[in-house]
Amino acid sequence: MLLADDQALLRAGFAMVIDSQPDLKVVEQAGNGQDAVAAAGAHRPDVVLMDIRMPIMDGLEATRRITEDPALSKTRVIVLTTFDTDEYALQALRAGASGFLLKDVLPESLLEAIRTVTAGGAVIAPTTTRRLLDATLREPHHRRSPDAEQQLRLDRLTNREREILLELATGDSNTEIAHRLFVSEATVKTHVGQVLAKLEVRDRVQAVVFAYETGLVA
Repeated sequence: MLLADDQALLRAGFAMVIDSQPDLKVVEQAGNGQDAVAAAGAHRPDVVLMDIRMPIMDGLEATRRITEDPALSKTRVIVLTTFDTDEYALQALRAGASGFLLKDVLPESLLEAIRTVTAGGAVIAPTTTRRLLDATLREPHHRRSPDAEQQLRLDRLTNREREILLELATGDSNTEIAHRLFVSEATVKTHVGQVLAKLEVRDRVQAVVFAYETGLVA
């Protein structure tokens, strides 16, 4: 786990919560985006908790550099911020973040989010992210038809995989999707993995953003 925030006291607080868990450990801390990128490259953490407003390089640019680095393909970023705005959430998700949380998140919710992302999931359920997907990306100026490259990726999906992608856009868990489609949870998990691979996206959040931005979800 890597913590990136320009406020040392906040980093210490988050570190205390995370290090209190037997299965989680903070391996490094950074006070700005540039140091966060360097630390991610050096330690290759499973998850980075990334503040947005930091000196030298902000968290959005740092997130983008981390998620675009092939050597950090297994590193996930959860953006933490004081500012609950759709624009920040939109920028964070487009930069490749796997989630968007406010700094007043309850400790247990933060730990749950970290574990979810570490396990390969994504923090798609929080109010801010759900509102973003349900409203901001659905606005006409955010919707568009897929370009040639995106259409090629969509064409790789089978009918069942397209159905799974649409189900992911609801924000529901694999268990809930499996119940609705009358299939096993393992089957849904397999299909989700195939969808992510064929769309060339990192996780469920990015798959859902892809679905909205290409007009698959109206």
